[in-house]
Amino acid sequence: MSSAPMKFFHRCAEFLPKDTLNDIPKNTRGIYILFMKNGSNFDAIYIGMSRGEISGIRARLRGHAKSKRKSSAWSHFSLYEVHDNISSSEIEELEGLLRNIYRKDSKAHKFNKQKSYRKLQRIKVNDLKKWNPR
Repeated sequence: MSSAPMKFFHRCAEFLPKDTLNDIPKNTRGIYILFMKNGSNFDAIYIGMSRGEISGIRARLRGHAKSKRKSSAWSHFSLYEVHDNISSSEIEELEGLLRNIYRKDSKAHKFNKQKSYRKLQRIKVNDLKKWNPR
């Protein structure tokens, strides 16, 4: 029996143009990132998730594409599909961690800003001397 190359993610597609979003299979669950192409670089605009319970990443991207506020803010996207055994709460935790990283980034787009990921704040101990080995 072979093991998967990654624990959380089944497959990914990166830096695809917005006009290819309809090619994403229905109810794909995982994390996605919206980018604006800037020369040869891609600036992250927004990190989102889909648990796939009601709609998948394709439906979420369609919503962003139709949004008056967000539509012109992005040109490309990446998506990271999770394995079937990854729960909705685990997807939420992955997204929360990624968005938490951007909260103090001066170059982060306003759509990506959040105060903090509450669950991450519950386990935060900045005094490393208080960390005990497991």
